[in-house]
Amino acid sequence: MLNRVTNLTMSAAAQRSLQTQQAKLADLQDKATSLNKISRPSDDPAATAQALATRSLQAANAQYGRNIDDGNTWLTAADTALEQATNVMRRIKDLTVMAGNDSLPQSGKDAIAIELKSLNNDLVSVANAKHLGRNIFAGNSDAVEAFSGAVPPTFNGAGASPVERRISATQTVRVDADGQKIFGSGAGSVFDAVKSIADTLTAGGSPSTSQASTLDDAFKSIVNGRAEIGTRQAQLERAGNVNTELEASLDAQRTGIEKADLGSVIMDLKLQETNYQVALAATAKVLQPTLMDFLR
Repeated sequence: MLNRVTNLTMSAAAQRSLQTQQAKLADLQDKATSLNKISRPSDDPAATAQALATRSLQAANAQYGRNIDDGNTWLTAADTALEQATNVMRRIKDLTVMAGNDSLPQSGKDAIAIELKSLNNDLVSVANAKHLGRNIFAGNSDAVEAFSGAVPPTFNGAGASPVERRISATQTVRVDADGQKIFGSGAGSVFDAVKSIADTLTAGGSPSTSQASTLDDAFKSIVNGRAEIGTRQAQLERAGNVNTELEASLDAQRTGIEKADLGSVIMDLKLQETNYQVALAATAKVLQPTLMDFLR
């Protein structure tokens, strides 16, 4: 069956062709302005899915970055507290050595005992250090203080879960410190060791070898606790570097999916402008606008 071609048919076809060319031109003009490959999901469903997946990874990576920063503040606070504890312990050890001098008069022993008790209280205050209102050395315990009671105090974080931060999809890091492992609790704690030496001096005696050895072991526990904190800080630093690199990689990946190349878009736009001008010229030749043109 043959279709009759009339002026109306030609006009309708020409109009559809021009509208198609105009739509392509408008789309390229919009793309050149925004440089967005995808204006709506229907433009490229596969690329849209990839873009959404990449954005999801970026959001997760950003959260890991915030966790790393928060973990660093926790570990820095713990390291600062343990540095203070280390300095106090050094002074306690020096006083203990001085107290071992057999020629030291009782007045000198009493003075050392008073200072040891004061330093012991300082040590308890350090062990009760807080970060953002939470105990650094008592895990997730909701106790007011990590250590409470008369010297030697009792640890209140026993059985509490540690404070952890997720730094990647597969990795978490503990950001608090185990107060019981570092300082001990009650009898046998570092506080008890210092109290024992102070009591011995007040009674007129001198620190024994076993007391000095116990004090050395307590000092090592504090130093080891600080070393463990340093190891975790180094782990967070490495995780932060990986996180930063991944952030840049994901951003480049998302840009490649969502953003168009300016040079390519400009070339396509110029080509489409030419196509549109050609279509206009061809339509003007085929569809003569006046009656005189039909009579020629």
